[in-house]
Amino acid sequence: MKYNFGAGPCILPQVVFQEAAAGVLDFNGLSILEVSHRHKDFVAVMDEAIALTKEALGVPDGYSVTFVQGGATLGFTIAALNMMRERKTAGYINTGTWATGAIKEAQKVGVDVNVFASSEHKNFTYIPKNYSIPEGLDYLHFTSNNTIYGTQFHAFPSTDLPLVCDMSSDIFSKQINVADFDLIYAGAQKNLGPAGATLYVVKDEVLGKSSSPFLPTYLDLKQHVEKESMMNTPPVFSVYVAMLNLRDLIAHGGVSAMEQRNNAKAALLYDEIDRNSQFKGAVATEDRSKMNATFLLNDETRAADFDALWKGAGIVGLPGHRSVGGYRASLYNALPIESVKVLVDVMKEFERKA
Repeated sequence: MKYNFGAGPCILPQVVFQEAAAGVLDFNGLSILEVSHRHKDFVAVMDEAIALTKEALGVPDGYSVTFVQGGATLGFTIAALNMMRERKTAGYINTGTWATGAIKEAQKVGVDVNVFASSEHKNFTYIPKNYSIPEGLDYLHFTSNNTIYGTQFHAFPSTDLPLVCDMSSDIFSKQINVADFDLIYAGAQKNLGPAGATLYVVKDEVLGKSSSPFLPTYLDLKQHVEKESMMNTPPVFSVYVAMLNLRDLIAHGGVSAMEQRNNAKAALLYDEIDRNSQFKGAVATEDRSKMNATFLLNDETRAADFDALWKGAGIVGLPGHRSVGGYRASLYNALPIESVKVLVDVMKEFERKA
């Protein structure tokens, strides 16, 4: 038995793995890997994936959903190009590696980026607060969950500016008000499905209004919406598994029920981190992520002993990102609370052996 706390490709429900595997072998007589994306069978998959996304997130009228390739890394550029207006100026909140990447890519395509709030000086161990949002910006961009460092926005920025968010690692994990945003984008490989597809939820009225002199057709969200995510061959398997996963999410109570389960998992683990004399949290308590719990040993000389314990228990994916070290337990939607209990038991055993 393996307990997967990995932060990269997501853990998915076993029933989704089983259904996806069956589709690889037989999807109405062909494999899902070989069926034409123009065939009515896959068009129905895409249509359902879009409809289920709208249902799960409560997407209001006046918004469109589309699936594009390139991951959130390409999303940095797509967001900047599609939201750029005559001022060519935007505000960014820098809370970590991916926010930093979004800033750099926006600058490369001609956006005058105003980083008006940042936690970089404290090694991204907290979420900035009490900042003043500048006036005269085309849009405001932030990253909702900091996968590497383990921080998360528990309250979103309040602004009348067009609001853009990279929600790659916490979308579908908690309820949000989509109407607060002009653009949401998220790579699939955390809570949605396998890598390959990137989800975009975009307010219709912002489409086609970019002032960028450089906007390739493929990076224009208006084109993807109008062509119903079929501008070119989409990531068929990624979209198919995302559809299966969304079915399962909704069948088990939707995002609101998932939020309750995620809160319980995070509380269980953070309570043990705080109680256990051998561990400490890596970031500000009030900004801890409910998707990526980061923690450290109080005595690094015991790392080999702890590593042997959790590996022996069948836990995988626990080391922190190579850039920060320590440990990171990713608590994505499909991770059962039983896996967290195994980790907590290991931590208790480690304390007893101190």
